[in-house]
Amino acid sequence: MTVEIRTTGVKPLRNTFEHIARRFGDKPATRYQEASYDVQPTVNFHYKPLWDPDREMYDVRRTEVVMADWYALKDPRQYYYGNYTTTRAKQQDAQDRQMEFVASRDLVRALPEGSVKTLIDCVIPLRHYEFGANLNCAHMAAYGFGSIFTQAAMMASADRLGMAQHLSRIGLLADGNTGEALAAAKQQWMASPDWQGVRREMENLFVVEDWFRSFVLQFVCADGLLYPLVYNRFDTAFARENGSVLSSLFDFLVRWDKESNRWVDACLKVVAQESEHNAALLKAWITQGHAEWKAALAPLADRMMGEAGGEALEGVSEDFKARVNKLGVEI
Repeated sequence: MTVEIRTTGVKPLRNTFEHIARRFGDKPATRYQEASYDVQPTVNFHYKPLWDPDREMYDVRRTEVVMADWYALKDPRQYYYGNYTTTRAKQQDAQDRQMEFVASRDLVRALPEGSVKTLIDCVIPLRHYEFGANLNCAHMAAYGFGSIFTQAAMMASADRLGMAQHLSRIGLLADGNTGEALAAAKQQWMASPDWQGVRREMENLFVVEDWFRSFVLQFVCADGLLYPLVYNRFDTAFARENGSVLSSLFDFLVRWDKESNRWVDACLKVVAQESEHNAALLKAWITQGHAEWKAALAPLADRMMGEAGGEALEGVSEDFKARVNKLGVEI
């Protein structure tokens, strides 16, 4: 008796989901494509939202920007939930090691008293800025259109909460885990004249209903000026007098800003190229946002770097203009 075993190939009826095949053709799709494209509901809305009866639950009219295909706003990082969480977990491990090294040698409290006060007065209040950015990102995720954008906004919302916690940990390194630095930093945010411009602009952002305008003002205008001013110019000036301990604690924030800008710039470029209507909107929003945030940051720049603060802010402003002009938005 003999047993003959044969193998048979089975041709799949299709290579991917139907909604992905309609966009990219019937071929194996990437995990990013499967998790991101054409996921948002667009039909069969039986009830209008009671809080906004003139629009559907998900409605492209919640922004003045008009796109033929909202899925053109793809993320060059190709982030979806799986690889996003894996990447952030690795980065968090690296940041934890930096924090533990500094804490084990008490390097922050070893700084001169004046430098520690500058850190508490000028950097730790940014935890409240990040909390505000967290809310703005959640707004973009809730009211935006196109899951390829809203999932990136939701991930950015989690990032901003994490970075607020990073700044809180730096504050705890400065006060020996008593919390006194966090209380002093909150008082700076609430009452110091140097911070009231930043606080005002952040609170103004909370009431911007147009979700893409909120994206432009938060990620392009606010972050585009504040991040290079604090985590580049101020960090460099601080390191000249105090060594690189603060630079090591800023590592994740600097890396995040560089990585996030890839997504932000890609979105801005695509929207500006879509139509003259969009380009005009972006120009108006960015011109106004740039002027308002630059004025808001001027007192803080002076507080951080003294006489060099104005020159540092002007340098950041010129870099900002060159960046947005390169993306097709002339200001």
